[in-house]
Amino acid sequence: QVQLVESGGGLVQPGGSLRLSCAASRSFFSFYVMAWYRQAPGKEREWVAAMTSSGSTNYADSVKGRFAISRDNAKNTLYLQMNSLKPEDTAVYFCNARTSPVPGGSWGQGTQVTVSS
Repeated sequence: QVQLVESGGGLVQPGGSLRLSCAASRSFFSFYVMAWYRQAPGKEREWVAAMTSSGSTNYADSVKGRFAISRDNAKNTLYLQMNSLKPEDTAVYFCNARTSPVPGGSWGQGTQVTVSS
């Protein structure tokens, strides 16, 4: 298991930006994929973005062109840059790390993002 700690959430106005961070307790090179998910009140947790160990990225249609996933291997930290935020982006954002294609893996505790005027 790996420990994941998210940070960077907060309250932002529509159209604003935030950068989330996910600090991992060990090197990214041991992971098959790292990803961001989010869960809005009363809704199921949904996948937002992912980055494989080779650096390939993929995004949910709802965030494509607005969000960017990246990592700093030296700091064992995963990022999610969120631009042009909308009220519907309001959710708790979670970091996930898997060492294989099998669903599951390790989860962080989440960080709240609220987009409101």
